[in-house]
Amino acid sequence: MRPLLLLTFCALLSCSTPQDESENWTVIRQPAEFEEVEAVWLIWPPADHKNGESVTDVTISIIESLISDLNIIVTCGDDELCDQANNVLNEQFNESPNLSIQQISSVEFWVRDMGPVFVETSDGRHVIADFNFDAWGYADTLDAEAKVEEMYDVRVAELLDMPIISSSMISEGGNREVNGKGTLVVTEVVESGRNPNMTRSQMEAEYKRLLGVEKVIWLNEGLHEDDHTFLGPLTAADGIKAYTVVTTNGHIDEFARFVNDSTILLAQVDSSDFDDPIALENHRRMEENFEILSEATDQDGAPFNIIRMPMPQTILTTMDPGDYVYDYIKTLDYEDGSTFPEGETINVVAAASYLNFLITDSVILGQKYWREGLGEEVKQRDEEAQQVLKMVFPNRKVIMLDALAVNLGGGGIHCITMQQPRIEIAK
Repeated sequence: MRPLLLLTFCALLSCSTPQDESENWTVIRQPAEFEEVEAVWLIWPPADHKNGESVTDVTISIIESLISDLNIIVTCGDDELCDQANNVLNEQFNESPNLSIQQISSVEFWVRDMGPVFVETSDGRHVIADFNFDAWGYADTLDAEAKVEEMYDVRVAELLDMPIISSSMISEGGNREVNGKGTLVVTEVVESGRNPNMTRSQMEAEYKRLLGVEKVIWLNEGLHEDDHTFLGPLTAADGIKAYTVVTTNGHIDEFARFVNDSTILLAQVDSSDFDDPIALENHRRMEENFEILSEATDQDGAPFNIIRMPMPQTILTTMDPGDYVYDYIKTLDYEDGSTFPEGETINVVAAASYLNFLITDSVILGQKYWREGLGEEVKQRDEEAQQVLKMVFPNRKVIMLDALAVNLGGGGIHCITMQQPRIEIAK
């Protein structure tokens, strides 16, 4: 298999531990996702979230959709996973020259959140911005697994022989949307929750230092089904109690996305879903966020074009002992005082969204939810979402994938991918 461009960089340059040399330059911006992309990073999945729902199949579908146009870098957390990835992917893709498989230690596969954030410096080069990590608020920065995940982007920097600029502030890539011109949109409950001892102005100073942004727009809350699992189960339609699936407490990429430097897609709940308490709470939250965005302006004082994206109906399923997510959430202490019914089947609500899509130069990868046996209203909602994506990305092919297996772990296609812009390696 021909080495990918990043490996050529390492051959030409000595691959050593990257240094935080931030005093030597100023970060001016993070390129937006809709700009030119050189490669997409993924992590080979270590487990399925629910038995019978294959995360590996979703990963393969993503690679299959992109590999003819882009370089794909798949990293594996250990030797065994690398053996699996090599066996499956080399057979599936006939040792494609666009595919590279590398070993980088990791626990989970949410590369969007702890993966490399490529930013441009004042001298026209790129470095990697490195935020701190606390397992999405389920642990702290001293937790052994959180420390492994936090080092992931540093290991990528080593592989690319790129400098890093680091911060002790906790922030995940899935909760930051940039327009590439100087505006950042985040969910306040997430960022403030991760950094309770920091003020808004202190956090904004770090965003500016690491990402080069000029303006930060703070949205209030994310989707209800993205609430932290340890807050307790949600009440769904017909009074059903359902657990969230190790979710982030409101990542922005589940409900609001830049599709160009002045246009934002924002989730909207259909009024036909208001009999569902989860959907009704989402309606309240999204309309609050709509009001904030409607009154907001970009870095130059210009208003945004806001386009509403439908939301899928709430997706409930069950989990049992032995399911990966079940076996984790049974260990949590629930802040509402509830007791997890260990040993019993539970209801869970998937982190389902049409906004958790990936943007590349020629392909948009979205999510769909209709499966054989489901009602026509599910298929119709899928088609409506696909039409919105086609409208805002008229020159790109829109591919909708069944990513429910990923959604049952608390994220989606965007969460398990990370784009690498066309870059110049800093020397």
